[in-house]
Amino acid sequence: MNYEPGTIGNDGRYALPEGDSGRSRRALWIAIAIVAIVLVALIGFWAFGSKPAAKEQVAGGDANKQVPSVTITVPGRQTVARTITTTGSIAAKVDMPVGVAGEGGRVTAVLVQPGQWVKAGQVLATIDRSVQVETQASQAAQIAVARSDARLAQAELDRAQQLVDRGFISKADVDRRTATRDAALARVKVAEAQLQEIRARNSRLSIRAPAGGLVLTRSVEPGQIVSAGSGVLFRLAAGGELELRAALSDADMSQIHVGIPVAVVPVGTTQSFDGRVWQIAPVIDPQSRQGTVRIALPYSSVLRPGGFASATLTSGASVAPLLPQSAVQSDAKGNYVYIVGAKDEVARRDVKVGQVSDAGVAITSGLNGTERVVVAAGAFLNPGQKVNPVRQKARI
Repeated sequence: MNYEPGTIGNDGRYALPEGDSGRSRRALWIAIAIVAIVLVALIGFWAFGSKPAAKEQVAGGDANKQVPSVTITVPGRQTVARTITTTGSIAAKVDMPVGVAGEGGRVTAVLVQPGQWVKAGQVLATIDRSVQVETQASQAAQIAVARSDARLAQAELDRAQQLVDRGFISKADVDRRTATRDAALARVKVAEAQLQEIRARNSRLSIRAPAGGLVLTRSVEPGQIVSAGSGVLFRLAAGGELELRAALSDADMSQIHVGIPVAVVPVGTTQSFDGRVWQIAPVIDPQSRQGTVRIALPYSSVLRPGGFASATLTSGASVAPLLPQSAVQSDAKGNYVYIVGAKDEVARRDVKVGQVSDAGVAITSGLNGTERVVVAAGAFLNPGQKVNPVRQKARI
Protein backbone atom coordinates (compact mmCIF):
# COMPACT_ATOMS: atom_id res chain seq x y z
CA MET A 1 0.00 0.00 0.00
CA ASN A 2 1.46 3.36 -0.98
CA TYR A 3 1.21 6.51 1.11
CA GLU A 4 1.76 9.94 -0.23
CA PRO A 5 3.71 12.14 2.09
CA GLY A 6 2.32 15.45 3.04
CA THR A 7 3.93 18.78 2.55
CA ILE A 8 4.70 21.63 4.81
CA GLY A 9 3.43 24.97 3.63
CA ASN A 10 5.04 28.36 3.79
CA ASP A 11 3.14 29.09 7.00
CA GLY A 12 4.70 26.13 8.63
CA ARG A 13 1.48 24.01 8.78
CA TYR A 14 1.29 20.44 7.62
CA ALA A 15 -1.11 19.89 4.67
CA LEU A 16 -2.58 16.63 3.45
CA PRO A 17 -2.41 15.73 -0.09
CA GLU A 18 -5.36 16.88 -2.27
CA GLY A 19 -6.99 13.44 -2.47
CA ASP A 20 -7.12 13.03 1.33
CA SER A 21 -8.83 16.42 1.72
CA GLY A 22 -11.75 15.34 -0.53
CA ARG A 23 -12.36 12.18 1.48
CA SER A 24 -12.42 14.13 4.75
CA ARG A 25 -15.08 16.49 3.44
CA ARG A 26 -17.26 13.59 2.37
CA ALA A 27 -16.97 12.00 5.78
CA LEU A 28 -17.93 15.28 7.44
CA TRP A 29 -21.07 15.64 5.30
CA ILE A 30 -22.03 12.05 6.01
CA ALA A 31 -21.74 12.67 9.78
CA ILE A 32 -23.88 15.82 9.50
CA ALA A 33 -26.54 13.92 7.54
CA ILE A 34 -26.66 11.15 10.13
CA VAL A 35 -27.09 13.68 12.96
CA ALA A 36 -29.88 15.42 11.02
CA ILE A 37 -31.74 12.14 10.41
CA VAL A 38 -31.54 11.29 14.13
CA LEU A 39 -32.91 14.72 15.08
CA VAL A 40 -35.78 14.44 12.61
CA ALA A 41 -36.64 10.99 13.97
CA LEU A 42 -36.68 12.29 17.53
CA ILE A 43 -38.89 15.25 16.60
CA GLY A 44 -41.29 12.99 14.72
CA PHE A 45 -41.52 10.59 17.64
CA TRP A 46 -42.25 13.40 20.05
CA ALA A 47 -44.83 15.00 17.76
CA PHE A 48 -46.71 11.93 16.58
CA GLY A 49 -46.03 9.43 19.31
CA SER A 50 -47.38 11.60 22.15
CA LYS A 51 -50.59 12.79 20.40
CA PRO A 52 -52.70 9.67 21.06
CA ALA A 53 -52.06 9.91 24.77
CA ALA A 54 -52.99 13.58 24.73
CA LYS A 55 -56.14 12.80 22.77
CA GLU A 56 -57.08 10.11 25.23
CA GLN A 57 -56.62 12.55 28.10
CA VAL A 58 -58.83 15.20 26.43
CA ALA A 59 -61.44 12.58 25.61
CA GLY A 60 -61.44 11.46 29.22
CA GLY A 61 -61.90 15.07 30.40
CA ASP A 62 -64.86 15.56 28.01
CA ALA A 63 -66.44 12.38 29.27
CA ASN A 64 -66.22 13.65 32.81
CA LYS A 65 -67.68 16.98 31.79
CA GLN A 66 -70.73 15.28 30.25
CA VAL A 67 -71.83 13.95 33.68
CA PRO A 68 -73.45 16.99 35.41
CA SER A 69 -73.24 17.57 39.12
CA VAL A 70 -76.60 18.07 40.82
CA THR A 71 -77.49 19.01 44.37
CA ILE A 72 -79.55 16.41 46.20
CA THR A 73 -81.24 16.14 49.58
CA VAL A 74 -82.72 13.35 51.65
CA PRO A 75 -85.79 15.07 53.13
CA GLY A 76 -86.81 12.56 55.78
CA ARG A 77 -90.18 13.15 57.44
CA GLN A 78 -91.05 16.26 59.43
CA THR A 79 -94.02 17.60 61.33
CA VAL A 80 -95.59 20.15 59.01
CA ALA A 81 -98.20 22.55 60.34
CA ARG A 82 -101.19 23.02 58.07
CA THR A 83 -101.52 26.77 57.70
CA ILE A 84 -103.83 29.03 55.72
CA THR A 85 -102.79 32.57 54.88
CA THR A 86 -105.30 35.32 54.17
CA THR A 87 -105.92 39.04 54.63
CA GLY A 88 -108.76 41.06 56.05
CA SER A 89 -109.85 44.26 57.72
CA ILE A 90 -109.77 45.10 61.42
CA ALA A 91 -113.04 46.10 63.08
CA ALA A 92 -114.68 46.24 66.48
CA LYS A 93 -115.86 42.83 67.60
CA VAL A 94 -119.10 44.44 68.83
CA ASP A 95 -119.60 47.79 67.08
CA MET A 96 -122.02 50.01 68.98
CA PRO A 97 -123.44 53.02 67.09
CA VAL A 98 -124.81 55.70 69.43
CA GLY A 99 -127.28 58.38 68.35
CA VAL A 100 -130.17 60.46 69.69
CA ALA A 101 -132.82 58.33 71.35
CA GLY A 102 -135.22 61.14 72.21
CA GLU A 103 -136.64 64.19 70.52
CA GLY A 104 -133.25 65.89 70.29
CA GLY A 105 -132.36 69.54 70.32
CA ARG A 106 -129.28 71.72 70.50
CA VAL A 107 -126.10 70.01 71.73
CA THR A 108 -124.73 71.86 74.73
CA ALA A 109 -121.59 69.80 75.43
CA VAL A 110 -119.57 66.88 74.06
CA LEU A 111 -117.74 65.16 76.88
CA VAL A 112 -115.61 62.45 75.18
CA GLN A 113 -113.08 62.14 72.36
CA PRO A 114 -112.17 59.24 70.02
CA GLY A 115 -109.74 56.85 71.68
CA GLN A 116 -111.16 57.47 75.14
CA TRP A 117 -112.45 54.65 77.34
CA VAL A 118 -115.95 55.06 78.81
CA LYS A 119 -118.10 53.17 81.28
CA ALA A 120 -121.60 51.87 80.80
CA GLY A 121 -124.11 54.73 81.23
CA GLN A 122 -121.46 57.44 81.04
CA VAL A 123 -122.70 60.69 79.46
CA LEU A 124 -121.12 61.30 76.06
CA ALA A 125 -122.96 64.52 75.16
CA THR A 126 -125.79 66.67 76.52
CA ILE A 127 -128.68 68.43 74.77
CA ASP A 128 -130.35 71.64 75.87
CA ARG A 129 -133.30 70.84 78.17
CA SER A 130 -134.50 74.25 79.40
CA VAL A 131 -138.05 73.72 78.08
CA GLN A 132 -138.20 70.15 79.32
CA VAL A 133 -137.19 71.21 82.82
CA GLU A 134 -140.10 73.63 83.03
CA THR A 135 -142.48 70.98 81.73
CA GLN A 136 -141.27 68.61 84.41
CA ALA A 137 -141.84 71.23 87.12
CA SER A 138 -145.35 71.88 85.83
CA GLN A 139 -146.18 68.22 85.94
CA ALA A 140 -144.83 67.92 89.45
CA ALA A 141 -147.27 70.70 90.46
CA GLN A 142 -150.14 68.83 88.82
CA ILE A 143 -149.32 65.85 91.01
CA ALA A 144 -149.55 68.03 94.09
CA VAL A 145 -153.00 69.28 93.01
CA ALA A 146 -154.20 65.73 92.31
CA ARG A 147 -153.01 64.54 95.67
CA SER A 148 -154.85 67.42 97.41
CA ASP A 149 -158.06 66.51 95.60
CA ALA A 150 -157.59 62.89 96.60
CA ARG A 151 -157.14 63.81 100.27
CA LEU A 152 -160.28 65.99 100.21
CA ALA A 153 -162.30 63.21 98.59
CA GLN A 154 -161.07 60.74 101.17
CA ALA A 155 -162.09 63.06 104.06
CA GLU A 156 -165.60 63.57 102.65
CA LEU A 157 -165.97 59.84 102.26
CA ASP A 158 -164.94 59.25 105.86
CA ARG A 159 -167.56 61.77 107.17
CA ALA A 160 -170.25 60.30 104.97
CA GLN A 161 -169.60 56.82 106.33
CA GLN A 162 -170.01 58.15 109.88
CA LEU A 163 -173.32 59.89 109.02
CA VAL A 164 -174.88 57.08 107.08
CA ASP A 165 -175.24 54.99 110.22
CA ARG A 166 -177.18 57.82 111.87
CA GLY A 167 -179.46 58.19 108.88
CA PHE A 168 -178.42 61.72 107.91
CA ILE A 169 -177.29 60.70 104.38
CA SER A 170 -178.25 57.88 102.14
CA LYS A 171 -176.22 54.94 101.00
CA ALA A 172 -176.19 56.41 97.50
CA ASP A 173 -174.38 59.52 98.74
CA VAL A 174 -171.67 57.30 100.24
CA ASP A 175 -171.26 55.48 96.94
CA ARG A 176 -170.88 58.80 95.05
CA ARG A 177 -168.25 60.01 97.51
CA THR A 178 -166.43 56.68 97.20
CA ALA A 179 -166.32 57.06 93.42
CA THR A 180 -165.10 60.66 93.78
CA ARG A 181 -162.28 59.47 96.05
CA ASP A 182 -161.28 56.70 93.63
CA ALA A 183 -161.22 59.12 90.70
CA ALA A 184 -159.02 61.51 92.62
CA LEU A 185 -156.55 58.75 93.47
CA ALA A 186 -156.53 57.69 89.82
CA ARG A 187 -155.72 61.26 88.75
CA VAL A 188 -152.78 61.21 91.16
CA LYS A 189 -151.44 58.05 89.55
CA VAL A 190 -151.90 59.49 86.08
CA ALA A 191 -150.06 62.67 87.04
CA GLU A 192 -147.23 60.64 88.59
CA ALA A 193 -146.95 58.49 85.48
CA GLN A 194 -146.82 61.58 83.30
CA LEU A 195 -144.06 62.97 85.48
CA GLN A 196 -142.09 59.75 85.13
CA GLU A 197 -142.52 59.93 81.36
CA ILE A 198 -141.25 63.50 81.28
CA ARG A 199 -138.27 62.54 83.43
CA ALA A 200 -137.49 59.61 81.12
CA ARG A 201 -137.68 61.88 78.09
CA ASN A 202 -135.44 64.40 79.74
CA SER A 203 -132.90 61.74 80.68
CA ARG A 204 -132.61 60.79 77.03
CA LEU A 205 -131.40 64.29 76.31
CA SER A 206 -128.13 63.04 77.79
CA ILE A 207 -126.48 60.78 75.20
CA ARG A 208 -125.03 57.89 77.18
CA ALA A 209 -122.79 54.92 76.44
CA PRO A 210 -124.89 51.74 76.23
CA ALA A 211 -121.91 49.70 77.51
CA GLY A 212 -118.33 50.19 78.55
CA GLY A 213 -115.78 50.34 75.77
CA LEU A 214 -113.57 52.41 73.52
CA VAL A 215 -114.82 55.47 71.65
CA LEU A 216 -113.94 54.95 67.97
CA THR A 217 -115.55 57.92 66.24
CA ARG A 218 -117.36 61.16 67.08
CA SER A 219 -119.47 63.13 64.60
CA VAL A 220 -121.14 65.80 66.72
CA GLU A 221 -120.07 69.22 67.96
CA PRO A 222 -121.49 71.64 70.57
CA GLY A 223 -124.22 73.88 69.14
CA GLN A 224 -125.28 71.29 66.57
CA ILE A 225 -129.01 70.59 66.27
CA VAL A 226 -129.61 66.86 66.45
CA SER A 227 -132.65 64.60 66.38
CA ALA A 228 -133.53 60.96 66.00
CA GLY A 229 -132.87 61.28 62.26
CA SER A 230 -129.37 62.70 62.69
CA GLY A 231 -127.79 59.28 62.46
CA VAL A 232 -124.79 57.97 64.38
CA LEU A 233 -123.07 60.50 66.64
CA PHE A 234 -120.59 58.11 68.29
CA ARG A 235 -119.25 54.62 67.57
CA LEU A 236 -117.97 52.45 70.40
CA ALA A 237 -116.14 49.14 70.52
CA ALA A 238 -117.74 47.20 73.35
CA GLY A 239 -115.07 46.29 75.89
CA GLY A 240 -112.42 47.52 73.46
CA GLU A 241 -112.48 44.09 71.82
CA LEU A 242 -111.39 43.95 68.17
CA GLU A 243 -111.51 41.38 65.42
CA LEU A 244 -110.14 40.64 61.98
CA ARG A 245 -112.73 39.86 59.33
CA ALA A 246 -111.01 37.66 56.77
CA ALA A 247 -112.34 36.04 53.61
CA LEU A 248 -111.55 32.37 52.89
CA SER A 249 -112.42 30.09 50.02
CA ASP A 250 -114.98 27.38 50.58
CA ALA A 251 -112.17 24.77 50.43
CA ASP A 252 -110.23 26.50 53.22
CA MET A 253 -113.40 27.05 55.26
CA SER A 254 -113.84 23.29 55.54
CA GLN A 255 -110.43 22.94 57.21
CA ILE A 256 -110.92 25.36 60.09
CA HIS A 257 -113.06 25.44 63.21
CA VAL A 258 -113.87 27.83 66.04
CA GLY A 259 -110.99 28.23 68.49
CA ILE A 260 -107.98 27.59 66.23
CA PRO A 261 -105.03 29.95 66.80
CA VAL A 262 -104.26 32.74 64.35
CA ALA A 263 -101.20 34.99 63.96
CA VAL A 264 -102.21 38.48 62.80
CA VAL A 265 -99.74 41.04 61.45
CA PRO A 266 -101.08 44.55 60.66
CA VAL A 267 -100.00 46.07 57.38
CA GLY A 268 -96.99 48.35 57.83
CA THR A 269 -95.70 46.60 60.95
CA THR A 270 -93.82 43.43 61.80
CA GLN A 271 -95.54 42.94 65.15
CA SER A 272 -97.63 39.79 65.42
CA PHE A 273 -100.75 39.43 67.57
CA ASP A 274 -102.26 36.19 68.81
CA GLY A 275 -105.91 35.74 67.94
CA ARG A 276 -108.48 32.97 67.75
CA VAL A 277 -111.33 32.21 65.39
CA TRP A 278 -114.55 32.96 67.25
CA GLN A 279 -117.07 32.86 64.41
CA ILE A 280 -117.28 31.18 61.00
CA ALA A 281 -119.84 32.37 58.47
CA PRO A 282 -122.55 29.73 57.93
CA VAL A 283 -122.92 30.70 54.25
CA ILE A 284 -120.63 31.14 51.23
CA ASP A 285 -121.01 34.07 48.86
CA PRO A 286 -122.25 32.57 45.56
CA GLN A 287 -120.35 35.13 43.45
CA SER A 288 -116.93 35.14 45.14
CA ARG A 289 -117.15 31.58 46.53
CA GLN A 290 -115.76 32.90 49.81
CA GLY A 291 -116.92 33.06 53.38
CA THR A 292 -116.07 35.36 56.27
CA VAL A 293 -114.07 34.23 59.28
CA ARG A 294 -114.04 36.49 62.33
CA ILE A 295 -110.88 36.38 64.43
CA ALA A 296 -110.97 37.84 67.96
CA LEU A 297 -108.02 40.05 68.90
CA PRO A 298 -106.94 41.72 72.15
CA TYR A 299 -106.92 45.50 72.32
CA SER A 300 -103.76 47.24 71.17
CA SER A 301 -103.07 50.77 69.99
CA VAL A 302 -101.38 49.24 66.93
CA LEU A 303 -104.65 47.57 65.88
CA ARG A 304 -106.87 50.22 64.38
CA PRO A 305 -110.37 49.48 63.08
CA GLY A 306 -110.53 49.97 59.34
CA GLY A 307 -106.92 48.90 58.80
CA PHE A 308 -105.75 45.80 56.97
CA ALA A 309 -103.77 42.86 58.30
CA SER A 310 -102.54 39.47 57.19
CA ALA A 311 -103.51 36.35 59.10
CA THR A 312 -101.98 32.87 59.29
CA LEU A 313 -104.39 30.23 60.57
CA THR A 314 -102.97 26.98 61.95
CA SER A 315 -105.46 24.20 61.30
CA GLY A 316 -103.46 21.18 62.47
CA ALA A 317 -100.28 19.29 61.59
CA SER A 318 -99.12 16.28 59.60
CA VAL A 319 -95.90 14.28 59.21
CA ALA A 320 -94.54 14.35 55.66
CA PRO A 321 -91.36 14.94 53.60
CA LEU A 322 -90.59 18.63 53.18
CA LEU A 323 -88.81 19.78 50.03
CA PRO A 324 -87.62 23.15 48.72
CA GLN A 325 -89.94 24.62 46.12
CA SER A 326 -87.18 24.36 43.50
CA ALA A 327 -87.25 20.56 43.78
CA VAL A 328 -90.88 20.21 42.70
CA GLN A 329 -91.56 20.32 38.95
CA SER A 330 -94.88 20.37 37.14
CA ASP A 331 -96.16 19.44 33.70
CA ALA A 332 -99.36 18.27 32.03
CA LYS A 333 -99.25 15.02 33.99
CA GLY A 334 -99.01 16.77 37.36
CA ASN A 335 -96.34 17.42 39.97
CA TYR A 336 -93.15 15.37 40.08
CA VAL A 337 -89.58 15.31 41.38
CA TYR A 338 -86.35 13.72 40.15
CA ILE A 339 -84.67 11.19 42.39
CA VAL A 340 -81.18 9.75 42.02
CA GLY A 341 -81.00 5.94 42.14
CA ALA A 342 -78.25 3.61 43.33
CA LYS A 343 -76.43 3.88 39.96
CA ASP A 344 -76.54 7.68 40.09
CA GLU A 345 -79.17 7.76 37.37
CA VAL A 346 -82.09 10.18 37.40
CA ALA A 347 -85.65 8.85 37.63
CA ARG A 348 -88.97 10.72 37.62
CA ARG A 349 -91.27 10.29 40.60
CA ASP A 350 -94.85 11.62 40.56
CA VAL A 351 -95.89 13.26 43.84
CA LYS A 352 -98.86 15.00 45.41
CA VAL A 353 -98.25 18.38 46.98
CA GLY A 354 -99.73 19.38 50.31
CA GLN A 355 -98.99 22.43 52.45
CA VAL A 356 -96.89 25.12 50.72
CA SER A 357 -95.16 27.63 53.01
CA ASP A 358 -91.93 29.55 53.39
CA ALA A 359 -90.38 26.43 54.92
CA GLY A 360 -91.00 24.40 51.75
CA VAL A 361 -93.47 22.09 50.07
CA ALA A 362 -94.97 19.16 51.97
CA ILE A 363 -95.30 15.97 49.92
CA THR A 364 -98.43 14.05 50.86
CA SER A 365 -97.76 11.02 48.65
CA GLY A 366 -95.08 9.72 46.30
CA LEU A 367 -92.10 9.91 48.68
CA ASN A 368 -91.26 8.20 51.97
CA GLY A 369 -88.43 10.59 52.84
CA THR A 370 -85.47 8.27 52.25
CA GLU A 371 -84.98 9.08 48.56
CA ARG A 372 -82.20 11.22 47.17
CA VAL A 373 -84.17 14.08 45.62
CA VAL A 374 -82.69 16.56 43.14
CA VAL A 375 -82.98 20.00 44.72
CA ALA A 376 -82.21 22.17 41.68
CA ALA A 377 -81.65 21.93 37.92
CA GLY A 378 -84.41 19.34 37.58
CA ALA A 379 -85.78 21.12 34.51
CA PHE A 380 -82.54 20.36 32.63
CA LEU A 381 -82.45 16.63 33.40
CA ASN A 382 -83.92 13.64 31.63
CA PRO A 383 -85.01 10.30 33.08
CA GLY A 384 -82.17 7.78 32.94
CA GLN A 385 -79.47 10.46 32.74
CA LYS A 386 -76.34 9.79 34.78
CA VAL A 387 -75.39 12.53 37.23
CA ASN A 388 -72.84 13.30 39.88
CA PRO A 389 -74.91 13.79 43.09
CA VAL A 390 -73.72 16.36 45.60
CA ARG A 391 -75.37 16.29 49.04
CA GLN A 392 -76.91 19.58 50.07
CA LYS A 393 -75.25 21.22 53.04
CA ALA A 394 -77.35 21.49 56.16
CA ARG A 395 -78.75 24.90 56.89
CA ILE A 396 -77.31 26.59 59.91
